[in-house]
Amino acid sequence: MAAGVVRVTAVVVRDEHGHVLAVRKRGTTRFMQPGGKPEPGESPTDTGIRELREEIGLVLKPEELDSLGHFEAPAANEAGWVVSADVFVCTRLLSAAEAAAIAPAAEIEELLWMDPQRLSDYGVECAPLMVREILPRLGA
Repeated sequence: MAAGVVRVTAVVVRDEHGHVLAVRKRGTTRFMQPGGKPEPGESPTDTGIRELREEIGLVLKPEELDSLGHFEAPAANEAGWVVSADVFVCTRLLSAAEAAAIAPAAEIEELLWMDPQRLSDYGVECAPLMVREILPRLGA
């Protein structure tokens, strides 16, 4: 039985080459999609927009987010917990210049543009939500 549930919004950001952005929070080891926990009264879309602006400096509009669905998976960084996530896909594929302008901020320590077909090539651990739920639905 899970110790608890962490509610989050996650956003899939892709570049024009089909790479998916993954981030690693400070003090953790696993990479995941950017996003985070909602503030009181905030919709999942608003959470995604705010978190991406704060975490990686990417400014999105609500119409650039398509819902991929709501999924649950073991939490990446909280042993025994489950993450319950509203997941969106950014419909805008970032140009090389836009992708290069993204930088870690707030609690994000590292970011990585990953080919979803070749995750094992990166030698990093990825969150269960990313591997079990998100990437398979993107056709990876």
